[in-house]
Amino acid sequence: MFFVDTLEFEGLGNRSYLAGGAAAAVVIDPPRDIDQVIADAARRGVRIAYVAETHVHNDYVTGGLELARVTGAAYLVPAAAHVSFARTPVADGDTEDVDAGLVLRAIATPGHTPHHTSYVLEEVGRGVAAFTGGSLLIGTVGRPDLVEPRLTEQLARAQHASAHRLAAELDDDVPVLPTHGFGSFCSSAQAGGDASTIGKERTSNDAFTLDVDTFVQRMLAGLEDVPAYYAHMGPANAAGPAPVDLTPPERADAGEISSRLAAGEWVVDLRSRMAFAEGHVAGSFNFEGEGKLATYLAWLIPWGKPVTLLAETPEQVADAQRKLARVGIDRPAAAATGDPAGWVREGEHLVSFPRARFADLADARRRGDDVVVLDVRRDSERAGGHIDGSVHIPVHALHGRIGEVPDGTVWVHCAGGMRAAIAASLLHAAGRDVVAVDDGFDAATEAGLSLASG
Repeated sequence: MFFVDTLEFEGLGNRSYLAGGAAAAVVIDPPRDIDQVIADAARRGVRIAYVAETHVHNDYVTGGLELARVTGAAYLVPAAAHVSFARTPVADGDTEDVDAGLVLRAIATPGHTPHHTSYVLEEVGRGVAAFTGGSLLIGTVGRPDLVEPRLTEQLARAQHASAHRLAAELDDDVPVLPTHGFGSFCSSAQAGGDASTIGKERTSNDAFTLDVDTFVQRMLAGLEDVPAYYAHMGPANAAGPAPVDLTPPERADAGEISSRLAAGEWVVDLRSRMAFAEGHVAGSFNFEGEGKLATYLAWLIPWGKPVTLLAETPEQVADAQRKLARVGIDRPAAAATGDPAGWVREGEHLVSFPRARFADLADARRRGDDVVVLDVRRDSERAGGHIDGSVHIPVHALHGRIGEVPDGTVWVHCAGGMRAAIAASLLHAAGRDVVAVDDGFDAATEAGLSLASG
């Protein structure tokens, strides 16, 4: 008998896997914080015999090298990947005996990267699970534009061929178990569900339902901006990441918070957007700890800029620290918890800005208020419909383009409220009057706001 455990990492939209038999197992694409993987193996009572990477990741820092060192496992890395550490190179068709009757077979599936490799777990010679990394995802494939612009079309064509190879070699009932695609920007499109099989993908995935030319044309047309921090992930993984350090950061008092802000460092408030709007340290930014903290903070912050975390509890700081370590933001400079009133020096006070609904925006426009509507959604979201007369700057670009926002009170919105809250905090810290629209975009039409398309 075999087992497959899925380890999900909310915020990044990725998964890792622990798979094996009664005594030994393999870990596929482990996260930076390997303690969870080790704990899962301990619960299963299995030895981690292999750690396997499908590719050199561009969206997070791997824990593979450290996990292999700690457990004594063989570290399987595609042979064509350029890395500067010792590993067991894996080529197309290579096999490893995981446990009695269980074999791991490598299948070259270039496309997401030139060296991308999928792994099939075989039980008595039959494939029972396909770990497809950034190749075949659920309803889509991994994006091909993260390595080198000149290779993008070539890799897109390789994605199509790799998907067909997997389908040709595996039975329809074999589960498809990708690393990316659950919100990760490594996916070329939104995943089409939570679970799938080769057979389901064969009937629903564009890689199978479209000819290669149409597939490539459609995929390339749909690619959006690459998160800025991706530029640092590949080199970090190729060099061999250092072990993660999750010891608590130093405690910051009100004076230190003020001095760090004065020095141009980032002070990030992890509380809910509602709490932040009601009262926060002037100049601080709001990235909700329960939102896509790692993705958006790593995308927006100037790389290497010291960050101080503010939260209600030490547990929230620890959770954020773990999430940020996964994307290479290793050590917060400091942290503060408790009552926000204690985060400002004596004689100073917290600042605030209003939140609203789209109905309130419609009322403000009818009154003739000096309203600037700022849409911080992605290009593809805006193309599906936007408020007539609104200004568009995606949230990930706003920090460098605040000067482009017209004068007036800025009513900032996204699709649901989280990104609008980030944008509102950036604008407010820059001295702008803001209103954060905390509402679903469908409510814009219901409120009577006219929409434009394109």
